[in-house]
Amino acid sequence: MSVFIGGFILRSSMVHAVVIDGNSLTLDSVSRVARDFESVVFPREARERVVHSRGIVSRALEKNEVVYGVTTGFGKLSDIRIPHEQIEQLQINLLRSHACGVGELLEEAEVRAALLLRANTLAKGFSGVRPQVIDTLVEMLNRGVHPVVPSRGSVGASGDLAPAAHMALVLAGEGEAIFRGERLAGAVAMRKAGIPLLKLGAKEGLSLLNGTQFMAAVGGLALDRALSLVESADVIGALTLEVLLGTPAASDPRIHAVRPHPGQRHTATNIRRLLQSSAIVESHKDCGQLQDAYSLRCMPQVHGAIRDALTHIVSVLQIEVNSATDNPLVFPGDETILSGGNFHGAPVAYALDYAAIAVSDLANISERRLERLVNPDLSGLPAFLIQNAGLSSGYMMLQVMAASLVSENKILSHPASVDSIPTSANKEDHVSMGMAAALKFRSIVNNAEIVLASEMLAACQAMEFRKPLKPGAGTGHAYALVRRLIPLLEQDREVSPDVQTVVRLIREKHFARLVTEAGEQEGA
Repeated sequence: MSVFIGGFILRSSMVHAVVIDGNSLTLDSVSRVARDFESVVFPREARERVVHSRGIVSRALEKNEVVYGVTTGFGKLSDIRIPHEQIEQLQINLLRSHACGVGELLEEAEVRAALLLRANTLAKGFSGVRPQVIDTLVEMLNRGVHPVVPSRGSVGASGDLAPAAHMALVLAGEGEAIFRGERLAGAVAMRKAGIPLLKLGAKEGLSLLNGTQFMAAVGGLALDRALSLVESADVIGALTLEVLLGTPAASDPRIHAVRPHPGQRHTATNIRRLLQSSAIVESHKDCGQLQDAYSLRCMPQVHGAIRDALTHIVSVLQIEVNSATDNPLVFPGDETILSGGNFHGAPVAYALDYAAIAVSDLANISERRLERLVNPDLSGLPAFLIQNAGLSSGYMMLQVMAASLVSENKILSHPASVDSIPTSANKEDHVSMGMAAALKFRSIVNNAEIVLASEMLAACQAMEFRKPLKPGAGTGHAYALVRRLIPLLEQDREVSPDVQTVVRLIREKHFARLVTEAGEQEGA
């Protein structure tokens, strides 16, 4: 297969890249392009569909047909007919008027994800744009031109208009962009990157705006982190169970066979594998303790339910990233142009609100385990996990900080999607608030990573008091990984850098990989 990059044809053997054809993106490939700068190509087959779709728009213009957003104004102004000679001006005016975002800027990875998702939805061939629009988006990704996009201003229908406008202006040489670490005028960034500016044709400004790509980008990248976090939580929770001398009996496969939720069984299996060969577990197997506190005993049920929730949300976003969310849509089969509502973010908003609830509870149960670790009345260990308690406060404030984030997450878990506010002179009288759901979810994941990192720090500190007994194969590797970077807490020191180090280990999926390795060792 040949592919086009910037107007040049390259053989597929010459490139290793993510292909955008409107149908085959995965959340993993979105993450690789957004975070790892994997290159992107626009294949010939998709280009041919786009050319066909564009021909339908061109013929409608030749016939002087009334087409929303092509020969009319937008929203409440859709009953105003636009003269043929002003159609191109209409498109750039649309971008300028809608670029009214505010607030802190979206992260570089989020903007890259949105560029990719926009290119992919246009490549599906139902938007009626020229292939050059997609070429320009692809070149911006491959050459590292990242529009400056404020995070606030979208109500999630007709999609993410304000952030998308800030992104789209750069294609036409307006707005601002980051190129090689420098914030520049859009035209300057494009010139330095060697990317020709785009003169927008009929419908192309509208096609760059309508859609759910920003909520899907922000939410999708946060979801990728959440999936790794719940896997890491099994490792961290297993280590806590071990050092608190809990019983692994609650992970017995017979229990989970009679309530066979997939996530529940997965977590129970993880815990059993991670604790294999643990001398600590073996040391108290005849102690007579039958049941642990729920935060220890119910990890399979809670972590598992969270995993199942996230699995469902993956399926929703997987559909969304390969969907046509433009308006109007161009159907080449019968050369019809139809107006509809695929830009409405309800499916994404509901999913991300659900994700927010699930990940908030992951932080909830982690904070309860952290409390058990630092509280001598619950752990039987030195107060706050420090030998000279009183002179030193040890990890006292670690739990206080985690508690503050857990409470913040409870506030953020209020669903955005139950709200709606009329806009555009009541033409857009029901909106999704999908971008708000995505931003809230991202914040919750940030907080939950810190809470789980705090539990991990405390569990590793507690492990010191169980020596010389050896931990399990998987939990021992997790402990060693932390100790390579963070020394034993022998006297008080600033704890924030240690927390951030463990957060980095979580984000880089070190703990999640331990679960995979434990499974491979069991099967060997």
